[in-house]
Amino acid sequence: MTISRRLSCTLLASAAVLALAAGCTTVTSNTATLTARLSGDQEVPPVQTLGQGTAQIWYNKQTNGLRWKVVYSGLSSPATAAHFHGPAAVGANAGVVVPFKGPLSGTEEGEAVITPAQGEELLSGRWYVNVHTSNYAAGEIRGQVTLVR
Repeated sequence: MTISRRLSCTLLASAAVLALAAGCTTVTSNTATLTARLSGDQEVPPVQTLGQGTAQIWYNKQTNGLRWKVVYSGLSSPATAAHFHGPAAVGANAGVVVPFKGPLSGTEEGEAVITPAQGEELLSGRWYVNVHTSNYAAGEIRGQVTLVR
């Protein structure tokens, strides 16, 4: 292979990598990553439980698309419901805004489209994830959603 042909291939490959990186930057700027740590001490009022969990949440600000993966374990009884609640500050309760589809297994993944106003509430930390059980009908573990910075 000649030097000029090798240089052309290298430049073409570099341009392709830069184009892919530019595309990824656009997607990342439209998608907010959020998280929550679920525990009984965040319930209102707090509950004594060994249950715990984590939530990974992605919100597309352009399409209002919401995706989540919530993983939990150690509950005192089987989960009966799980969902996002809001708007509410830490220490306050609110109604259900997005229910998770069952059956519940300890790893819940889903997606929904929410309103722009709900997106603003979510991004400002005014939503929480709640997992309810037969022993704790009002909720056994809860976690306030926060933006990953």
